[in-house]
Amino acid sequence: MKDAAVTISDSSDAQIVLFAGSLDVYTCGEIWKSVFDSISSQSEIIADTTSLTYCDMSGIALFLAIQEFAARHDQNFEIKGLSPETERLYKRFCLEPLIQPLREPTPQINFIEKTGQLSANLFQRLFQELNDYIVFTGELSAGFFDALKQPSRIRWKDVWLVAEKSGVNALPIVSLIGFLMGLILAFQSIVPMATFGAEIFVADLIGLSMIRELGPLMTAIVLAGRTGSAFAAELGAMKVNEEIDALVTMGLDPISFLVVVRVMAALIITPILTIYADMISVLGGAIPLVSMGYPVVTYYNGVVNAVDYVDFFNGLFKSFFFGLLVAGAGCKCGLQTQTGAGAVGESTTRAVVSGIVLIVLCDGIFSVMCYYLDI
Repeated sequence: MKDAAVTISDSSDAQIVLFAGSLDVYTCGEIWKSVFDSISSQSEIIADTTSLTYCDMSGIALFLAIQEFAARHDQNFEIKGLSPETERLYKRFCLEPLIQPLREPTPQINFIEKTGQLSANLFQRLFQELNDYIVFTGELSAGFFDALKQPSRIRWKDVWLVAEKSGVNALPIVSLIGFLMGLILAFQSIVPMATFGAEIFVADLIGLSMIRELGPLMTAIVLAGRTGSAFAAELGAMKVNEEIDALVTMGLDPISFLVVVRVMAALIITPILTIYADMISVLGGAIPLVSMGYPVVTYYNGVVNAVDYVDFFNGLFKSFFFGLLVAGAGCKCGLQTQTGAGAVGESTTRAVVSGIVLIVLCDGIFSVMCYYLDI
């Protein structure tokens, strides 16, 4: 390691910084500190490197730092005596990108202003999300009606394939959730009802609650976590890999080619899974009563007498809308996937959350409608 030295002298209108020796990574630290401890805000700074024997990138960085100091203080900067090799290295760098403007301090705001800003941003995001859903609903409706006008253009093989993956493969989880829901609801309700000798009315409770409300709702939530996320992941991966852009380049509409197929499959499988979940949940609700000595036929008659066709078709009718919301939310979030490593995961999460929120809102709307219609 060779030594380096710096000498700073003042003239009438300039400050001369004389470098000598080897200016490298080992010696530049001390030199750097000495230079900036001594230079002042005169009209001109002259760096004299005639006595410099060696200079690497550390020395170049020091020259640029002195030049930046001069630029910030409105001083002239001049460098003399550079060797040809060092001069070529020095000229490769431009100072302009290195001089960053001083960042203004962040204004301090009080709690009320901060709350207002957060509220405004929240409402802006909600309105943007609502606008995206309206646009997507319009595009999906147009593509769906075009497909119904020309059914031969629908790729039915893909529809049945998606229905198999989303419906048939979902039977185990739907069976488990439906059976446990009926069992738990019956077990939790039979204990307080036994106090009044009204255990038999558990059959009415299970029939009405599961067939009319909880069966379609739990099936839709399971599909939102399973099918909606799968749709978002598939379309999101296609968006990241630019496969959807390739479809657009070939003149194919992604809504008609990809989304309509998945929505039709969801409209087919959701009511079927809802009926299956209703049967399994009613079967699970029979176990607590049978364990208390009631015959199965008594439980069966209680369910049949409590549930009529209006209750059954009410739950079945809601399941169509639930399937549409689950598939639509998954496809919309998948098509809006951004670039990046975590983009598909974010789209999948948004699809599940959006699907569940829309299902609950839709179920609330149906409940209010049924109340006022006395259904």
